[in-house]
Amino acid sequence: MGSAALSYKGHRYPVEVISHCVWLYHRLPLSFREVEELMLERGIAVSYETIRRWCAKFGQTYAGALRRRQPQPGDKWHLDEVFIKINGRLQYLWRAVDQDGNVLDILVQNRRDQAAASRFFRRLMKKTCAVPRVIVTDKLGSYGAAHREVMPCVEHRQSKYLNNRAENSHQPTRQRERAMKGFRSVGGAQRFLSAFSGISPHFRARRHLMPAHDYRAEMTVRFAIWEQITGVASPAATA
Repeated sequence: MGSAALSYKGHRYPVEVISHCVWLYHRLPLSFREVEELMLERGIAVSYETIRRWCAKFGQTYAGALRRRQPQPGDKWHLDEVFIKINGRLQYLWRAVDQDGNVLDILVQNRRDQAAASRFFRRLMKKTCAVPRVIVTDKLGSYGAAHREVMPCVEHRQSKYLNNRAENSHQPTRQRERAMKGFRSVGGAQRFLSAFSGISPHFRARRHLMPAHDYRAEMTVRFAIWEQITGVASPAATA
């Protein structure tokens, strides 16, 4: 998806400013007011409310475009759920990643029973258009019941220690949750986390696995992809 698929009609600011504000908010633990301050330091006067509207309008669109560029998910899926508090009420954030750590999907639900697990399984297979070879979960009973109902032919491994990949994937979300002082609504949490889980991992190359020059080259490619999907650069310029 390039500039032809996105419409910035009616926006007073150029696409470079809009995409940069969306990137700042989803990549770094910043508030809308802090993004406003950073842009003001660069001589661009834009209100935090405008930045909020840009993130709401374009965040999930950018994230979806990045996901479509990812390779097919691996055949080993790690699933996990953690609690989050929204306006003082306990909710559950379900997350699935493949063996390479790529986020497959997230879903905020108010339960973690069999029905909630089954709903997440079906949503996950529909979104990825794939069925895994094996799923790895903790020992929550809801996973076993949902597995027998939705994907009985898939191998299911339940262990407290095999699921570190999914558990570690929650860490950036916890960091943002603290920076935002919690989420205000279930819908707001779902919208933000859907965009966040698509944008933030794109810029989190595994730096500890590569030398500095390889890391810089990898990040250059990733920024070029970002410019293309946001419409800053044309597809021909990044080919």
